[in-house]
Amino acid sequence: MKEIISIFIIFGLITSVMAQEALHNFGNLQVHEGGQLGFHGDLINDGDFDDNLGLVGFYHEDNGLRISGTRIPVFFNMESDVPNDLTLDVSVGVINFMDFIDGRVLTPRNNTSVTLDFIDNSLYDGENDDRHVDGYASTSGELDYRFPIGDDFRLRPLSVSASPNNGGNIFNTAYFFEDPNNPTTFTASFNTDALDNTLAIVSTEEFWDLNGSAPVEVTLTWDNQSNVPALTDNIANLRVVGYSIAMEQWVDLGNTASTGTLDSGEITSSLIEPNLYEIITLGSAVQGNAGITVFTGMSPNGDGLNEFFVIEGIEDIPNTLRLYNRWGLEVFSMENYDNSFNGESDGRFNIDGNNQLPVGTYYYVLELEGRKDLAGAFYITR
Repeated sequence: MKEIISIFIIFGLITSVMAQEALHNFGNLQVHEGGQLGFHGDLINDGDFDDNLGLVGFYHEDNGLRISGTRIPVFFNMESDVPNDLTLDVSVGVINFMDFIDGRVLTPRNNTSVTLDFIDNSLYDGENDDRHVDGYASTSGELDYRFPIGDDFRLRPLSVSASPNNGGNIFNTAYFFEDPNNPTTFTASFNTDALDNTLAIVSTEEFWDLNGSAPVEVTLTWDNQSNVPALTDNIANLRVVGYSIAMEQWVDLGNTASTGTLDSGEITSSLIEPNLYEIITLGSAVQGNAGITVFTGMSPNGDGLNEFFVIEGIEDIPNTLRLYNRWGLEVFSMENYDNSFNGESDGRFNIDGNNQLPVGTYYYVLELEGRKDLAGAFYITR
């Protein structure tokens, strides 16, 4: 058992029950800079415990520990050495550094508001299959962030990209090693046979729940239990897919980068708005429209980059393109599309007296003569 020196100042009332089986804070508990406070029993926090500069640790060789109460504790540095797991009934914030020494940190999977919160992209170390957040983790920073999340004894990280629009926005996420058709903690199921026309198959092995309102690129991971060979024999055909709330089906969220083998690797989506999708997972693209590539992100802001919605490979195929907003209203259509859509509606949906469409997720339907139609989502940012 790790020895730790406790240096703290207390104002108010603290009750210790049965030789620190639980410590109940009703007052003002603070760990000063350089101070260390070790818990060898549960913490019940109903007072102030959010102005800390030292280390707070949780330790028990034999039993699991629990943090509960009505007030959220926020620690500067935190470590957990609890082989039988540290359970959070209330969110816990970490400002600087989290050390996973032994055991998992459990948060409720049926309550997305209770998380281990890595404030401002705080750092962590020690994560592996036996040491991670089993449940929901969150962050509110502006940098790329890789969440140390998993399910049971499987670490399956998810990453979100930095974005100029996500400062101050909170993202939270959890990984579920279960079939989206029969989720255990969601009130709905997510039929993997309900696909947009660009998709061939969606994983029935696993999924992630990602919540956040700012546009980000999302990177998912897979391992040898993800059964990627059942999806494709070529990782270039893998896709990040999301169950669209508006369309009530799985849609293609892109593959802007992928690395690895069929047994392990990572894949990055196009720019997406997470809150528009119930859950996300891995899928694969249909191969019947080989040679056609839909670029699912555009930024018509005048900088000369990604100014247009581009579909490659349809120049010699008679086609009709229709674009819709998230409410299903058609905002643009063109026969024999020529990659000229620049983020402006063709008069049916106007903002502030002009035709410029607002930032957000839109949906395309591409009708192709003699081929299977394509449909999916794309994102406009500025």
